[in-house]
Amino acid sequence: MHLKQCLAVAAWVGLSWMSGPVLAQSAVSTAGSEAAAPARALSTQGNEGAAPAAAVSTRDAASPDAVRAAFGERFPGIEVSSVERTPFPGLFEVRIGMDFVYTDAQVEYILQGSLIDAKSRRDLTAERSEELSRVAFADLPLELAIKQVKGDGSRRMAVFEDPNCGYCKRLHQTLKEVDNTTVYTFLFPILSPDSSVKARNIWCAKDRAATWRAWILDGKTPPEAQCDTPIDTVLALGRKLMVQGTPAIIFADGSRVNGALPLDALQKKLDAL
Repeated sequence: MHLKQCLAVAAWVGLSWMSGPVLAQSAVSTAGSEAAAPARALSTQGNEGAAPAAAVSTRDAASPDAVRAAFGERFPGIEVSSVERTPFPGLFEVRIGMDFVYTDAQVEYILQGSLIDAKSRRDLTAERSEELSRVAFADLPLELAIKQVKGDGSRRMAVFEDPNCGYCKRLHQTLKEVDNTTVYTFLFPILSPDSSVKARNIWCAKDRAATWRAWILDGKTPPEAQCDTPIDTVLALGRKLMVQGTPAIIFADGSRVNGALPLDALQKKLDAL
């Protein structure tokens, strides 16, 4: 379930979801019992005369499996992809699709936002998101894509594209200014029924690459054509890779960008491969 749906469920059960950096946020308890013992908080040092922060108790020493089960009881119907410990004692990362929330061991608190390492200023949430979005380029079924080579073709990228996607058209206009590329286009018709028709006609054309370029760059409607296509297989692949929009670009190093990059950013990325 997408995070927006998760938020809707949270609102329904009466929770307040807090946005922003986790280290700077308070949270609302899901327990609702005045008699319940408060969760132990970790304080930063520097308050002279202040009592030292209490050590994290055994009530925080739950396993990820136990936290997952507790989360399921709190929010039935929300599909949790994974639960992992974080570097912050007693705080667990809950992944819902490609989105993250954070919770304590008893799922009494829910935090939404970025988990920041205050010492290094690293955005741990962004790093996890990038890690999970990486794709093994060598494992992609490139035979199901339309191959377009320019120059020596040394810089490779695969792109999930809908024929009617305006940002895909913008990406290909940008690619006209970039040399030595190989672009593998996975036809990913998700915007309208007409997208599926165009994807079929492009795939079934005698020269797929030329027909695709004529449409995506010049707006020449692909002629009607019929054949067996891999479109359903590509749609399933996209869902497996959690492609939620187009263009979704996967570079040869496994990194991923959602959306059309401007020329400078695209050149910089390709130069780094």
